[in-house]
Amino acid sequence: MGMTQANAPIFEALRRHKQNNVVRLDVPGHKGGRGNKELRDFLGADCMAVDVNSMKPLDNLCHPVSVIRDAEQLAAEAFGAEHAFFIVNGTTASVQAMVMSVCKAGEKIIMPRNVHRSAINALVVCGAVPVYINPGIDKRLGIPLGMALEDVRRAIAKHPDAKAMLVNNPTYYRICSNLREIVKLAHQNGMKVLVDEAHGTHFYFGENLPLNAMAAGADMAAVSVHKTGGSLTQSSFLLCGKDVNHDYVRQIINLTQTTSGSYLLMVSLDLARKNLSLHGKEIFAKTLEYSTYAQREINRIGGYYAFGRDLINGDTVYDFDSTKVSVHTRAIGLAGVEVYDILRDEYDIQIEFGDIGNILAIVSAGDRALEIERFIAALSEIKRIYAKDSAGMFDHEYINPEVAMPPQQAFYSEKESLPVEASKGRICGEFVMCYPPGIPILAPGEQITDEIIRYILYSKEKGCFMTGTEDMSVSRINVVK
Repeated sequence: MGMTQANAPIFEALRRHKQNNVVRLDVPGHKGGRGNKELRDFLGADCMAVDVNSMKPLDNLCHPVSVIRDAEQLAAEAFGAEHAFFIVNGTTASVQAMVMSVCKAGEKIIMPRNVHRSAINALVVCGAVPVYINPGIDKRLGIPLGMALEDVRRAIAKHPDAKAMLVNNPTYYRICSNLREIVKLAHQNGMKVLVDEAHGTHFYFGENLPLNAMAAGADMAAVSVHKTGGSLTQSSFLLCGKDVNHDYVRQIINLTQTTSGSYLLMVSLDLARKNLSLHGKEIFAKTLEYSTYAQREINRIGGYYAFGRDLINGDTVYDFDSTKVSVHTRAIGLAGVEVYDILRDEYDIQIEFGDIGNILAIVSAGDRALEIERFIAALSEIKRIYAKDSAGMFDHEYINPEVAMPPQQAFYSEKESLPVEASKGRICGEFVMCYPPGIPILAPGEQITDEIIRYILYSKEKGCFMTGTEDMSVSRINVVK
């Protein structure tokens, strides 16, 4: 190939294309922005000029043979993978492609239940059957933990016919499982290992961070580069290890990914990979400096608990991602989502999410010290103004599900709509979740219990953004007839 990590093939091809002053008699119809002046003025002429369609000099995402192929090879090299795919349908598409590449209808896949909805969506589409491992729960924080090795062994022994195992690493709460040992156990039993690594791009480039999926020997990994790697929202890599037929994986990707791949998204991945390869160590050292400082100062406020590596127990919390800031808020009498809303509405600070008992702030080298100080000061003031008795607050984020039928069967079954309060004992026919983080409270095929109903109503009351149901108000729920 004759290229190094200092090259960016898609970027270089787009730059040449801009200089050629090509007459635009193809799509998109905005013609470099001339056909939509307001959009051009808002996004910028340079951006609109490279929002182009596939053509021979720029290659084709569905069947790359030149610059996209070269960019994929550089990405694979940078991430330590055998192959890397550019994904422009979000990491949702990466997760779904992983599952559908290794499982067919009726085949089993072992996974933790606290997966992102994209993994269960893949089961609805392809008909694979989940074998759930319920994660442990941290009693103080109420959050789901990682996968215990003993639970993994037990699931493999009980379901030796499972085709694959899916692992969240890290979880949305920054928790890592013993990935190397999980991979070893799965491979010894002929199972592929898929890793939802949406929040772990930095594991490949920073120092003193948890083990990444490719280094652990996983077969595939979905890496959400836009989250912590600097590419545009919705852009992602799907990585493949040495024992994966990547030509078949591309066929699976092409079942659902757009045939009109956005060059804005692709060039952002290309340049993000270049930047991370050349400067990743410094970038994530700065990130760690910010996050460590914020965690220490928030804990000095009192009442809050900015948790970190102190959670590590060698099993369900095998390792921990220290680059972000997670804060437990329930001790000051406020749900995480209430603190999330106050930060945004009264302090103009937008954090990643708030749930029943915690908030999460994504920190990066792109932040500024003054902004970190504003965040810390705002939390101190929120405690002073809004703190109250925590009695009566819901104390956990995760409820072990009772699975009654496979997701695909439940989702496509005959259903009826009931008020949430009247649905106890029925089988759910759709999803219910707070977004973010997008981990289902209920997934299709699961039994609805009193505890789940209380959790849904409490989440709504506290202001969580509820999604998944056909009823946009999430007042009614579809159940299997």
